[in-house]
Amino acid sequence: MNQDYIQPDNWSIIEEGFDVERVKSSESLFSIGNGAMGQRANFEEQYSGKTFQGSYIAGIYYPDKTKVGWWKNGYPKYFAKVLNAPNWIGIDIEINGEALDLNSCTKIEKYRRELNMQEGWYNRSFTATLQNGITVEVNSRRFLSINEDEIGAIKFDITPLNQDATIIYKPYLDAGVSNEDTNWEEKFWEPLDVATDNNKGFVTAQTLKTAFKVTTYMHNSIFENDKDLQLSPLSIENEVDKTQFTYQVSVSKSIKSSIQKFGGYTVSLNHNNTLEAAKSAIEKATTIGYEQLLSDQKEAWGKIWEMSDITIKGDVKAQQGIRFNIFQLNQTYLGKDSRLNIGPKGFTGEKYGGSTYWDTEAYCIPFYMATKDQKVARNLLTYRYNQLDKAIENAEQNLGFNNGAALYPMVTMNGEECHNEWEITHEEIHRNGAIAFAIFNFYRFTGDYSYIPEKGLEVLIGIARFWHQRASYSNDKKQYVILGVTGPNEYENNINNNFYTNYIAKWCIDYTTAQLKRVAIEYPKDHKRIIEKVKLGDAEIQAWNKVASNMYFPKSEALGIYLQQDGFLDKDLVPVKDLDKAQRPINQKWSWDRVLRSPYIKQADVLQGFYFFEDHFTREELERNFDFYESFTVHESSLSPCVHSIQAAKLDKMDMAYQFYLRTSRLDLDDYNKEVEEGCHITSMAGTWMSIVEGFGGMRIKNSQLHFTPKIPKEWEAYSFKINFRNQIVTVNVSAAQSTFTVDGNQELVLNVNGKELTVAPNVVATI
Repeated sequence: MNQDYIQPDNWSIIEEGFDVERVKSSESLFSIGNGAMGQRANFEEQYSGKTFQGSYIAGIYYPDKTKVGWWKNGYPKYFAKVLNAPNWIGIDIEINGEALDLNSCTKIEKYRRELNMQEGWYNRSFTATLQNGITVEVNSRRFLSINEDEIGAIKFDITPLNQDATIIYKPYLDAGVSNEDTNWEEKFWEPLDVATDNNKGFVTAQTLKTAFKVTTYMHNSIFENDKDLQLSPLSIENEVDKTQFTYQVSVSKSIKSSIQKFGGYTVSLNHNNTLEAAKSAIEKATTIGYEQLLSDQKEAWGKIWEMSDITIKGDVKAQQGIRFNIFQLNQTYLGKDSRLNIGPKGFTGEKYGGSTYWDTEAYCIPFYMATKDQKVARNLLTYRYNQLDKAIENAEQNLGFNNGAALYPMVTMNGEECHNEWEITHEEIHRNGAIAFAIFNFYRFTGDYSYIPEKGLEVLIGIARFWHQRASYSNDKKQYVILGVTGPNEYENNINNNFYTNYIAKWCIDYTTAQLKRVAIEYPKDHKRIIEKVKLGDAEIQAWNKVASNMYFPKSEALGIYLQQDGFLDKDLVPVKDLDKAQRPINQKWSWDRVLRSPYIKQADVLQGFYFFEDHFTREELERNFDFYESFTVHESSLSPCVHSIQAAKLDKMDMAYQFYLRTSRLDLDDYNKEVEEGCHITSMAGTWMSIVEGFGGMRIKNSQLHFTPKIPKEWEAYSFKINFRNQIVTVNVSAAQSTFTVDGNQELVLNVNGKELTVAPNVVATI
């Protein structure tokens, strides 16, 4: 059974009723972020039950020394960890001498959490009876400012209901935090300084090894019935890594008391003096004020939704799912800083270290290209260009390659490989292909070729050199083969001739060769600069092409399918439908040996290639391969259902496409993989967006033209989305009866809809 406690709602994530077994899952689901920092939905007040405390800062990491049972040459020296950052939200509370702790209250009623995605705030409310008999009504609202991304705000209200109350608020900052996910149980922070000034507190700490300096700050105000009491703290307790203030108020029954707390981080990535920057952040926050910051927050999120929203009529759970995915993507990354990227858990947890994976290029870039200014996607490409030297170093040191061959890391923070599983680090080399594909995809979508002569061609050359050296000639097959790899389906390691890996290797070489020719003609100065820099000659290009033109692809003529890899048909081919449900998920129920010998597929593998290169195959090939491989896919990767949904829609398997859409859109809300308490699956959320836009909407770019083949699940009345295509905003509305297209601006746009050209005049609705 999947979890089913999140209330259906078009714009909010809502939980009603307090259950200690749901606390950690809800901490993930109700997480908030603003691109620069984020936090799990931990309680502000103390909680003695099971909890996963987590606050995170973009770009701040620690190189946790690799820990393995058997060291193999080539292991990365460390696994990068996004750090659990100092806690600024904490407010210990005592009421008539009793600590407010939901784990010890005698009664909790009207408990409700709401994450308002439309306006960008998180709210928690409840009525609780403490062990001393007092009953209080509590409401806490929290948000992280989108506009002022170093500022967070909390307003915590307490109203005693059955007697007068003496309330002690003890807000604090605490840098004595540790990661749940750590190899050696180490602390990652070195405290440097604690400072206070009336209602202001500051804790400055530095990361060990990486020496990122962070000042965590707070400013506190106490209110009665929303009137600022102008209180100073009764006392201040400082420790080496913590400061805690004490405020005391007495309020009559039914009178509301509140603490308002501003807090956040200033970091050495952006400031020479983080303490002075923190003081400036407090000055800005107090000048703007809580209510105006909240108003600005609502306006900022309104602008984000104006472009990125997808509406669905007639299916609240589907609507809630897509908005949750879009909301989390925007909380995680807004494209302001090319030094940053998108971690698989965003700001919702620590699994996967918060590092950059191939997910960014394969899944996230399409979302950001279509819903933001194209500079955002260009920043993501620039991130990889800036790390090219590290990718070359990675191939040289770990694989013995030469001549500028580049292997981009499977996992990285700064360009260095930092994944601590050998068979992933050195065998899952298909990620190189996704990075090249993203360069192609960016030009295909934006029409901006300038990135390739400026930066992209150097990346492509490094990748082509890698594939040339990684392939080997088989005297038996008289073709080039790629041995000892792991495909996207990580349920098979160290296999030979993975179809997807071989296919994208060939494509990378062909595409690089074509771009060399184009740049030589259209950008001769850049071509000369690059050729001289990388020392590339015609003989080497001919050697690449020999590999690409003679690449081996495993195939079954009898079944009419490409084989996932050599020997796939030797497996015991029992389809998933005949697998005992009690054995699922197999990654939690089976030994790894059994998983590797099984035919079961973690995520789309052959079908990943078909998704990227759909036009390279006939519809019959697409359908035969889809039908075969879908029957063995267990979808225990978050990246799998979206690819299947898109291809099912392409093949008019709409019931299947809809079920896969629900799975990808509500993967975390319904906890399909029984792991949401570890954090949400942020990068796969872009696949949810693709499931609608590319799946049901059928959006493709062919010959510099937008194509659509709109379809609609029978469960929906209508849906709509917007696309920023080459600085023209296209709005698509689809219902069972018709599809309409509008273009903002003052230029017409020629679309291709269902195989026919449609000229859309600006601001005029065109109907099919």
